[in-house]
Amino acid sequence: MAAAPRISPNQLFTPDQWAPFQSRSAWKGSLLVVHAWGVIALSIVVGVWQPILIPLCVMIIGTRQLGLAILMHEAAHGALARNLKLNDFLGHWLCATPIGASLNAYRPYHLSHHRFAQQAEDPDLVLSAPFPVSGASLRRKMIRDLTGQTFFKQRVLLPLAMLRKRAASGEAHDYEAIVTGRSVAPFLLFNAALLLGLALAGVWWAYFALWLLPMATWFPLVTRLRNIAEHACVEGSATDPFRAARTTRASWWERALIAPYWVNFHAEHHLFMHVPCWNLPRLHRAIRATEPGGRMEIAPGYVSVLRQASAGRVRNPA
Repeated sequence: MAAAPRISPNQLFTPDQWAPFQSRSAWKGSLLVVHAWGVIALSIVVGVWQPILIPLCVMIIGTRQLGLAILMHEAAHGALARNLKLNDFLGHWLCATPIGASLNAYRPYHLSHHRFAQQAEDPDLVLSAPFPVSGASLRRKMIRDLTGQTFFKQRVLLPLAMLRKRAASGEAHDYEAIVTGRSVAPFLLFNAALLLGLALAGVWWAYFALWLLPMATWFPLVTRLRNIAEHACVEGSATDPFRAARTTRASWWERALIAPYWVNFHAEHHLFMHVPCWNLPRLHRAIRATEPGGRMEIAPGYVSVLRQASAGRVRNPA
């Protein structure tokens, strides 16, 4: 098996320069989890108060649901809290379970992705290898996300297929089978509790309009955009550690509606995967100040990434 190319921090930095990037925080990760749930709760309140704002609230909540997945990812690297028991508790029960994932299932899968990034053994290669696609193909994928078809496949068809001990049909890949398919019961229990709580508050409908609808529409869409932006159409990604992934510059509205919690700094994350997400902007500046850092793939925004992913030689017309 061909492991992904690596570099050591001492190839770019002195020990004193590198030391700040290694530190774990006792409270920053916990604060990010509180922030994610605070934004979700506030958006639900706003949507109940002013139903005309529900479309905007759906986008904000769906992005924070992605934010919970990102914070689960931080926990998979042991970066969410200095105390590993707290790290795993936050990552699993407050981040993974509400969105139907499992930290214990996700961690070995994701670390395998880092070990074999963009190699034949990379379990995530299926997400980036088909690109570029035609513009029509990309539109169809996005329509499937926004109309709930992706959600239905992941949350209904895939678990049913796994219960029957059969491989899921369609585009399901290892992430969906391992992470989503093995966490059905906790996911359903959380959602039942949330529905009950909102019903007792007299706004039962908010569960469907302001939790389930974002999860069925905007969450799959921004997850797809994240996957495309991270690895699709990056030349040299299998041989150059500085080009294993793409970093996308995100404006304030993109951070609010597409890329929360510094997930856009993905090239830096693949270079040094144990650096906590809140240190990635500073790490980005430090790497770019070095000569090899100039080789990193940097996109000016997510619109630019989508144009690149749907242009040029089409690999997959589906």
